[in-house]
Amino acid sequence: MSNISLSLDEIFILAKNVFFKNGCDEETSNIMADLVMKAERDGSLSHGLFRVPAYVSGLKSGKINGKGNPDIKIISASVVKANGNNCLAPVVLNKSIPELIKLAKENGVAILSITNSHHMAAMWPETEIIAEQGLVAIACTSYKPAVAPAGSIKPLFGTNPISFAWPRKNKPPVVFDMATASMAMGEVQVAKREGHKVPLGTGLTKEGKDTTDPAEIADGGVLLPFGGYKGSGIAMMVELLAGALVGDNFSYETAEKDNNDGGPPSGGEFILAISPDKLSDTDWDTHSSKFFDKMKSMGDVRLPGERRYKNRLDKGPRHINEDLVNKIKSLS
Repeated sequence: MSNISLSLDEIFILAKNVFFKNGCDEETSNIMADLVMKAERDGSLSHGLFRVPAYVSGLKSGKINGKGNPDIKIISASVVKANGNNCLAPVVLNKSIPELIKLAKENGVAILSITNSHHMAAMWPETEIIAEQGLVAIACTSYKPAVAPAGSIKPLFGTNPISFAWPRKNKPPVVFDMATASMAMGEVQVAKREGHKVPLGTGLTKEGKDTTDPAEIADGGVLLPFGGYKGSGIAMMVELLAGALVGDNFSYETAEKDNNDGGPPSGGEFILAISPDKLSDTDWDTHSSKFFDKMKSMGDVRLPGERRYKNRLDKGPRHINEDLVNKIKSLS
């Protein structure tokens, strides 16, 4: 399978043209193209150009509003609510996170509740932005059923990612972004495209059998939660936080309402921002820095996010799957 080299600017332009030609306005096209470019830049390949055809499917079917704006309301001193009005989630986040940051800095803690938006990107962009403002951030969202609860062979949970970011003064935040599934479905789909096996325990066939074939998982099979019942419990927590708590759907309800066009379904997102300056009675940055230094001294330990930051330093071209590039070009 052949690759072609594209500069970061070329990746941005390729993505922007496709979004604009398929019903997005200038602002939405720029926000989405920037997100796609940054995912490719940082090595998050399953959330970069790979996602563009699915976004286009949602735009073409009319499910996604590529020219809309979210309704953002300050409910109280610590609660922001954003009705996405079927916009793409990065657009909603772009307009609502500044309000969340402002309230968290003023009051010590704030919650952003997002409903009726279409999220299919990585989650580290939103928590990283919040942490860059000196705040601790936690975010999670559900999807459509793809993961079986512990003890089942049928899907109920989405891959239900959760992201956490810890701020550091004069250093990039420590950020993790992980699916509560054993592997993100996007990574399974990339493995299928590239012809790679996946580790045993990633998922089951449609008959409920263990498999290392990503196609058997992606095409009618089911993912498993990481860590068995432990990951299953965290996936359940995400369902509740990003569903019932914010006033949106559980994953199975999302599936019942989705038009199955292949694009991201409408759903909710929960984001919590906390000010360590207001909460901690100590020099939290020095204290946590000693902790991270202790971690790094214990062997080949990499802090979450370090690989992304290292990739980010490389301003050169990225090697992109040629078939994917040709498919995206055909969509514009």
